[in-house]
Amino acid sequence: MPRNAAAARDVVTRLLEAQFCGLAGEGPADVVVADALLVTSELVTNAVRHGGGLTGFTAEVTDDGLLLTVADASTRAPVTEERSPGVVSVGGYGWLLVRRLAKRVSVTYLPGGKHIVALVALA
Repeated sequence: MPRNAAAARDVVTRLLEAQFCGLAGEGPADVVVADALLVTSELVTNAVRHGGGLTGFTAEVTDDGLLLTVADASTRAPVTEERSPGVVSVGGYGWLLVRRLAKRVSVTYLPGGKHIVALVALA
């Protein structure tokens, strides 16, 4: 299991390279890979910073895209901060980015934590 967001991005990068190796022109576009890595980074960072620590991580390529499962030790729901128009603030955009970039996102609450599953389209 990765210890931080950088290690999780490395796992996803290696997975995508292995999945699409040798398929000239058939792999995901660079912007799609960037979106997948951003979602990975945000989910893992949120688990570490706000979720009591990362307790699980899986990434797999399915027919629908990249399926990420991130588990943490908190039963608190992810938060989208309300923004005032014209006010720029630092931080608080991670969950909003995940919800915008992922095709599907679900949260399952368990005793002692939660699992967040995000599907990122690769086409």
